[in-house]
Amino acid sequence: MAKRSSLIPMIIIGVLFFIFGFVTWLNGSLIPFLKVICDLNDFEALFVTFAFYIAYTVMAFPMASLLEKTGYKKGMALGLFMMSVGALLFIPAAFSREFVFFLVALFTLGTGLTILQTASNPYIVLIGPIESAATRISIMGLINKTAGVLAPLVFTAFIFSDLHTSLDAANPDLHQLAQELIVPYTIMAGILFVLMLFVLFSALPELEFDIDPYDSSNILAFPRVVLGAVALFFYVGIEVIAGDTIGLYGQSLGVADATALTSYTMSFMVAGYLLGIFLIPRFLSQQKALVVSSIVGMVLLFCVAFSSTTEANIIVNIPDSVVFVALLGLANALVWPTIWPLALKDLKQHTAKGSALLIMAIAGGAVIPLVFGKVAQMLSDMQSAYLLGLLCYFVIFMYGVKWHKMSSWSS
Repeated sequence: MAKRSSLIPMIIIGVLFFIFGFVTWLNGSLIPFLKVICDLNDFEALFVTFAFYIAYTVMAFPMASLLEKTGYKKGMALGLFMMSVGALLFIPAAFSREFVFFLVALFTLGTGLTILQTASNPYIVLIGPIESAATRISIMGLINKTAGVLAPLVFTAFIFSDLHTSLDAANPDLHQLAQELIVPYTIMAGILFVLMLFVLFSALPELEFDIDPYDSSNILAFPRVVLGAVALFFYVGIEVIAGDTIGLYGQSLGVADATALTSYTMSFMVAGYLLGIFLIPRFLSQQKALVVSSIVGMVLLFCVAFSSTTEANIIVNIPDSVVFVALLGLANALVWPTIWPLALKDLKQHTAKGSALLIMAIAGGAVIPLVFGKVAQMLSDMQSAYLLGLLCYFVIFMYGVKWHKMSSWSS
């Protein structure tokens, strides 16, 4: 794509990445909230992440086929429309206080995000030199995680602050508390609909690829992409654990306003993205950044498992182990931005299918947190369960050291 045409797409995609972050990282606050109003245990509450992220696996390839027919621009508009519908589904869910209705709404939101992610990530990778793609994705990630910082704080201030007041009452009115969700999700639906019109009538150009009519390769023939999807599966799992379980973990330790703790994780991710923008590619290659991130993540997991759960950190007034969970955001920040360009390199006409495969890997955010929740339940110790993340970082490490170099399965 010509340099002169890069600015407008970057701005438009930046707006979309803010929406990704705001919608996605509300889940960290919704989990402890829905646990109370729907009377769930910790394991059941984590089906919030399952319903949201499993949409990426179920819908990724159908949405990729749709993008090839409609084009990326109309596909993004359709994704925003689907998200608007998902936000509106929170209204009957709030009135009924039935957990299954909330899960349907979350799945619909996830479906809309699947379309947007499948279209927008290749845009950022291919809009400039592949060597600096991680920097562009880091900028998008900075926008995304800034929204992730704001979302829990905004909702804790305007909705979840009523949670403790209601529970302290002799007969808490959980139906009334659930209906606190109606106004903000109605506003969200309206904003998403306006954004749909904005994208549809914007100057966003289509991506164009050189097509080889004799190339009938299946996307599974590209190990760099397949193994990239495996690495992303485990990465999204540990990212969601760091961002969405910190509220439950803090709640179990008696931390006040635990629904806002996701903002700590997102703040460290923002710091990580800023480092990436500064370091890549001038001082650090995309591959080396990936390896360093995986090693830092492993070290932090040991710190989570073996640090204090009772003594408050002198800086932020929460236990040290909770601080180390939040610090995982720093280790996670550069994984997504570095895997995407390494995985999509030289795919050309197969980019949409390759992107869909990588997007399907977001299902790690559905599966791995549930495994984490089950392990924590079996051990009766959420702190030790965080060591499950060592497997995630090991897979990421292997992709950074070896797997990204594979051009064929025989190499």
